[in-house]
Amino acid sequence: MTEHPRSGYDALELIGELYDAVPAYNARNDVAFYVEESRLAGGETLEIGCGTGRVLLPIARTGMRITGIDESPRMLDRCRLRLEQEPESARACASLRQADMRNFHLGKTFALATIPFRPFQHLLRVDDQTAALHAIHRHLDPGGRLVFDVFNPDMRLLVKDRTAETEDTPETKLPDGRSFRRASRVIEVHPARQVSDVELIYYLTAGASEEVRLVHAFSMRWYWRYEVEHLLARCGFDLVMIYGNFDRSPLNEGSPEMIFVAERH
Repeated sequence: MTEHPRSGYDALELIGELYDAVPAYNARNDVAFYVEESRLAGGETLEIGCGTGRVLLPIARTGMRITGIDESPRMLDRCRLRLEQEPESARACASLRQADMRNFHLGKTFALATIPFRPFQHLLRVDDQTAALHAIHRHLDPGGRLVFDVFNPDMRLLVKDRTAETEDTPETKLPDGRSFRRASRVIEVHPARQVSDVELIYYLTAGASEEVRLVHAFSMRWYWRYEVEHLLARCGFDLVMIYGNFDRSPLNEGSPEMIFVAERH
């Protein structure tokens, strides 16, 4: 077995293709929620951490204008490839820019900013978090909204030993005939910093050839509800609503998500 070094998004050449093939991502029930938020905003949407376009493309298909930014060139390349395969009506509604969410300048403002599927949790330090929120604030119309999700921390999972690999994706075919399976593990938890070091391990095969082990390693910050409320208030936002799931149910102890809806003041 060949092992690829531990790495982030852009060190894995196939990261966009592998990401798009993970069944759990395709089944995630957040797309309809964010499409509806874009519709309700009544103006252009800014999606931060747009990745391969999992949320961006469905919004563009509705005829609503959307700009997506992402720090990863590989993920953006995959998004551009997918966008090229869309009808002209969708292509005309979407634009893409490579940018760091902590410091970007697009020269325009938006009715809505979204951060779907946890990119905000890759901001490990408070100064990174406030920098991102201030950058978003500068890019919102007066009264414009910010909507984003983070997971609702489960203390039982945070203290559980999850250093062993656990398969989360069974053998899955890729369009080119290769296949992969995926496992995950948490290699270390840092309670004082509220950070978990995570690995997603892809086992890639092509017919009877050697299996290749590709590791996507990253650190993830978890947040508590009132911590996020304070961050938003500190950065010029009024909290409008907190949901516990994408069906807009209220947040409670068993909710899998914390979805924040805030308004620029």
